[in-house]
Amino acid sequence: MAKEKRVYVCRECGQESPKWVGRCPSCGQWNTYEEQIIRKETTSGRMLPASLGEADKPKPRTLSEIETQEEPRIDMRDAELNRVLGGGLVQGSLVLLGGEPGIGKSTLVLQTVMNLTNLRILYVSGEESARQLKLRANRLHSVPQAAENCSVGTEQMQDCLIVCETSLEQIFTHIKNTQPQLVIIDSIQTISTEVAESSPGSITQVRECAAMLLKFAKTQNVPVILIGHINKEGTLAGPKILEHIVDTVLQFEGDQHYMYRILRSIKNRFGSTAELGIYEMRADGLRQVSNPSELLLNEDHEGLSGVAVSSAIEGVRPFLIETQALVSTAAYGNPQRSATGFDIRRLNMLLAVLEKRVGFKLAQKDVFLNIAGGLKVNDPAMDLSVIAAIISSNIDSGIEVDVCMAGEIGLSGEIRPVARIEQRIAEAEKLGFKRILLPKSNMQGLDAKRYKIELVPVRKVEEAIRELFG
Repeated sequence: MAKEKRVYVCRECGQESPKWVGRCPSCGQWNTYEEQIIRKETTSGRMLPASLGEADKPKPRTLSEIETQEEPRIDMRDAELNRVLGGGLVQGSLVLLGGEPGIGKSTLVLQTVMNLTNLRILYVSGEESARQLKLRANRLHSVPQAAENCSVGTEQMQDCLIVCETSLEQIFTHIKNTQPQLVIIDSIQTISTEVAESSPGSITQVRECAAMLLKFAKTQNVPVILIGHINKEGTLAGPKILEHIVDTVLQFEGDQHYMYRILRSIKNRFGSTAELGIYEMRADGLRQVSNPSELLLNEDHEGLSGVAVSSAIEGVRPFLIETQALVSTAAYGNPQRSATGFDIRRLNMLLAVLEKRVGFKLAQKDVFLNIAGGLKVNDPAMDLSVIAAIISSNIDSGIEVDVCMAGEIGLSGEIRPVARIEQRIAEAEKLGFKRILLPKSNMQGLDAKRYKIELVPVRKVEEAIRELFG
């Protein structure tokens, strides 16, 4: 019988220690070490079942001896998901999809699976029963809208096999019997292996299961999609080593009180991490949003103060979004600063610029900022619209509805240039805006005659205020 061994493992980074320590020497987090009881196994204990086969032992080779070719990709029948993955799902890749509970991870995966009629798929559910999955599949196809996104019904899904199992050894047995071309694990926190003695969802179990699934994906050239949970800090649950093991990490995020969901690529070995996909949550599932600008600008704000439209870019996609601000006198003496969908520290910096460089006295006033649609935007070009919305609310004067803007604000009050200015201008022109405020430095090499929209270059915040409010 193998001898038991007790170790302490950091739940953030997976660092092991023979004794408990308060602060992890690897990641620097406090109180993250948890006691784990493991068994000292032989090397064969972590190998894949012999029935799955083993690849030939690799030999050292020079770079010139390694043959390369274009990685074949699986079309997921979802333009947004294909974009985030970098053109499709790569054969033999391990993809981790994370998100908060109830955000729509399982719905997204099941909806995608129902479109893939030419692949043999094994869907392993450790959280829901087969009956629950059947009811969800029926709901996704019960409304006529679903016919636009999903071209098949549940009766035609003969190539999608559902199994409810939490033992990794049994899952490999099902894989051997069915020979799938795509494996989905929902979720990795519910799967356990006999190699580790701890309970499902623990650091050791998640690490061991992910390592064995990675070896299966690489040796058998079968892609595997893992669904993961999010902890209360907003990061993927389990050890940080889980994100290092997988090839691609996708995060599905959004506010549950709003209908929009964003699929971001945090890590991608086969594509860019700058891409993102936008979905709209409906009763019949998730609908792809190909033009988010038209949905985010569906409100009529003519004559209203505190609203400015910014030409932002998330990933490589430009879209126009409303910035809403409310400035009022602090009722209780201590002014409040609140931001939804925007970095609160950057908001405080912009307020300091307005106070010091422009002369607006906002120290004794409450400032509330909101990015419409429940989106979280990190584009620095949002700075100009944030300042414009704050000033508009402060003086209670509205901004013309056919004006949008893009520009980063520096600490000295200058408006710094932003990237991809041509895409921002083209998006504003396509949606019918008449004027766009942009940094003066971006005008170099820009042909204004090819655009129907009026380009208004501004160099400092004061110039932008004069252009907007006279």
